[in-house]
Amino acid sequence: MAGLTGAIMDGSQTFERPDNQRGGSEESLGIAIVTGAASGIGEAVARKLASENWTVHICDIDANALKRFSDRHPNIHTSVASVSNPADVQSVVQGVLEKHGRIDALINNAGISGMTAPVEEFDIEDWRRTIDINVNGSFYFVREVVPAMKAAGKGAIINIASTAALFGYPQRSAYAAAKWAILGFTKTLAMELGPFGIRANAICPGSVEGPRIDGVIERDAAKRGVKPEDVRRVYEGQVSMRSFVSADDIANMCAFLASGQSRFVSGQVIAVDGHTESLSFPF
Repeated sequence: MAGLTGAIMDGSQTFERPDNQRGGSEESLGIAIVTGAASGIGEAVARKLASENWTVHICDIDANALKRFSDRHPNIHTSVASVSNPADVQSVVQGVLEKHGRIDALINNAGISGMTAPVEEFDIEDWRRTIDINVNGSFYFVREVVPAMKAAGKGAIINIASTAALFGYPQRSAYAAAKWAILGFTKTLAMELGPFGIRANAICPGSVEGPRIDGVIERDAAKRGVKPEDVRRVYEGQVSMRSFVSADDIANMCAFLASGQSRFVSGQVIAVDGHTESLSFPF
């Protein structure tokens, strides 16, 4: 996979944008990479950062989704990449560095929900895939961007975790294990990289409105033999504010943590969830 060139890549073709649509300038607030960002939380984060004059590069494994994203956001650079493939990750990061010479913020958003099943019925390959994407993918990107951040003496790393990392998540053991790992990784990064001026924080979203949580609810309902609306009511009842959050809520927190306004905020685990009280299930 070639490095980023201000283009949309689908693995076989490269579609160059006109120079005036490539985004970024000398006045850019900073250079940011957002992973898994063709839709959902990642798209909201990319859109928010771009609106605040960041030069934004996103990657996603879904080439068709990236084309649709580019139609909506022609000023944001896109690249097809699998976060679980170290070679893809290296290519993305090298492309950004070749173009801009620095990376100021990394938002590790890419992740999957994994299967819903009792632990003894969990498919081993699904477990491995969930850990590979949700944990290893974040490590691969951090490993590649840290040398440039150290050279610059600054940087912000934001890892998207989950409220599942604050409790546990019955029937979702791989997902919960991965998100707990992200918290440990984030805390360690804050300690290790702080002396170099690099901050690391984790955001724990609650249930976020959108197709992904709808799918989780449908699978959970099917496993329990109940209606999806019953599961949704339980999920909403687990939160003090009795509501799901939006992708924009997460994006707003990301923008704050990437900015100079949070210059001494590091090693923190910040829930954006309306206060989750429990993830236990009554039936």
